[in-house]
Amino acid sequence: MVDVLGQYKKYQSEIDEAILQVVRSGAYINGPAVKRFEREMEAYLDVPHAIACASGTDALQIAMMAIGVKPGDEIITTPFTFVATTETIALLGAKPVYVDIDPLTFNIDPEKIEARITPRTKAILPVHLFGQPCDITRIKEIADKHHLYLIEDAAQVVGADWQGKKACGFGDIATISFYPSKNLGAFGDAGMMTTTNDELAEILRSIANHGATKTYFHDRLGVNSRLDSIQAAILSVKLKYLDQWNVRRREVADLYTKLFSLHSDIIQTPSVLPDADPIWHQYSIIIKGDRDKLMLSVKAEGIPTNIYYPEPLHLQPAYHSFGGKQGDYPNSEFASGHILSLPMHSEMTDEETEYIAEHIIHHIRNT
Repeated sequence: MVDVLGQYKKYQSEIDEAILQVVRSGAYINGPAVKRFEREMEAYLDVPHAIACASGTDALQIAMMAIGVKPGDEIITTPFTFVATTETIALLGAKPVYVDIDPLTFNIDPEKIEARITPRTKAILPVHLFGQPCDITRIKEIADKHHLYLIEDAAQVVGADWQGKKACGFGDIATISFYPSKNLGAFGDAGMMTTTNDELAEILRSIANHGATKTYFHDRLGVNSRLDSIQAAILSVKLKYLDQWNVRRREVADLYTKLFSLHSDIIQTPSVLPDADPIWHQYSIIIKGDRDKLMLSVKAEGIPTNIYYPEPLHLQPAYHSFGGKQGDYPNSEFASGHILSLPMHSEMTDEETEYIAEHIIHHIRNT
């Protein structure tokens, strides 16, 4: 699905040297490499504050702690996403309030958000899914109208543009994951928060470091979520190549879409919003046929596939207490039952893409 080793081998000498520099420096936690990477991300995303942390999940929790989420608060989000989006809400004692997705983009449907706002609503937490920005302009209008915080879950979208501007700079806070399979991936867990708000930046940085503003002095409740310098050094090397990797992913996605669009009776390709320039963290299609049989058939021919996500969060046992039931969010439920994600990475060749598409088409037609 993602060729992390193939990518590493292309840049091995540069990455290895960056790691060795950190090892020789002895500055392993929040060292100069971390500070440098934060400055580089601020420049890349055109935001004044980028605060590194230990993972994308931590970034979500710290962001919600920073805006003062407390038990009983409600956070509006999507049920069609990775569990961390909802998990962190629940861990703080708040309630996830779901809004169904647009069936064509798989992102949260902005026009269904206002109906879910109550006096308990604290924030809107949209997810930029599969590398495509959601309609963040419309969502921000709603947040501003109702005086709500806006947190962008940007775990899958680093490098994508919305209306010519990088995602991660529209909300009060954006949260990022550098999990190894991401377009910009570390060699372990790593995360980041961005904000344009000076006060929030100070709070975010403090919470990520045990609530301290200086060593052994703690102004607020915090957590231990510091980025190690080796991961930062690796990410600094890889950031230099991110745009060219994303260009290649767009080329692969365009070829997939071209090939599949001739078979729209059996395959629905992902739609792209007019204002979006996605980076294709995943390329996910809706198939009309036996998905499980298809996956087994193409696996036998060396083609990996995956399902993101096989069950929406409102139907997961861990979140039954929040009241979701079958039929509440039909677009999310339909997507979970029919979606299939295909190999997508910057090392793919046109020949590989064509091979995958041809076999997917063939096996759907013949199952």
